[in-house]
Amino acid sequence: MDRDVDPPEPQGGFSFANCLRNEELQKAGGPQGFRAPKARKTGTTIAGLIYKDGVILGADTRATDDMVVADKNCEKIHHIAPNIYCCGAGVAADAEMTTQMLSSNMELHSLSTGRPPRVVTACRFLKQMLFRYQGHIGASLILGGVDPTGPHLYGIHPHGSTSKVPFTSMGSGAAAAIAVLEDGFKPDMELGAGQALLAEAITAGILSDLGSGSNVDLCVIERGGGARTLRPFRTPIARGERQGRYRYQAGTTAVLSEAVTPLRLELLDETVTTMDVD
Repeated sequence: MDRDVDPPEPQGGFSFANCLRNEELQKAGGPQGFRAPKARKTGTTIAGLIYKDGVILGADTRATDDMVVADKNCEKIHHIAPNIYCCGAGVAADAEMTTQMLSSNMELHSLSTGRPPRVVTACRFLKQMLFRYQGHIGASLILGGVDPTGPHLYGIHPHGSTSKVPFTSMGSGAAAAIAVLEDGFKPDMELGAGQALLAEAITAGILSDLGSGSNVDLCVIERGGGARTLRPFRTPIARGERQGRYRYQAGTTAVLSEAVTPLRLELLDETVTTMDVD
């Protein structure tokens, strides 16, 4: 690419037209000059498992901005197709945009081929796009669904690497969640046992990670029965109720002294303008 030619205007989706500009600014600035922003720590706990008749996906509902809780009840389980759903961790905007683009592409692919979308096709779309951007799209995804070949579950990392697994977890609370899944997972689990295990795994992430919190959402994708979202499925830490009033009566604390000091101000100039409202 010729560095002297202005890049074309973005037509939609992701644009990395400023990457070359940032690289040149960093070289020209020297040690004390411009520094490109580094990746920021994000907080989420998402997980999924394959049970007897399909796939169950789960996620917490806390969205954070650094150390601030930005949203206590956000949705992290995204609709891709009637038989495919995807959990997103990492940068919320990247995960939202990536799953929206995937949903659109899967609908177009299904219309052009005349057959229901398959989970492996969605996985291929995701891994090729994420690898193309070399990790600059900060989205860690768990893709699950049921198609004519059976239930499938994939873990997809920001750089494009994927793994087909019977159960998995991602996000900052993944260590606690995967420990629960490894301890309790069994092949061909019943629906109730699978839901309880996955909810327990997400709860472990919520209790062990400051970036995860609020509620546990589940999405059950059944073989031949479509999908249903259970939101919320569980609230691990219910909000407490105030037990009394904590207001003090006027005069509780005595005022020992009071002084009023007037401020001497001089008006130098005053201009009044009228606003035209016609």
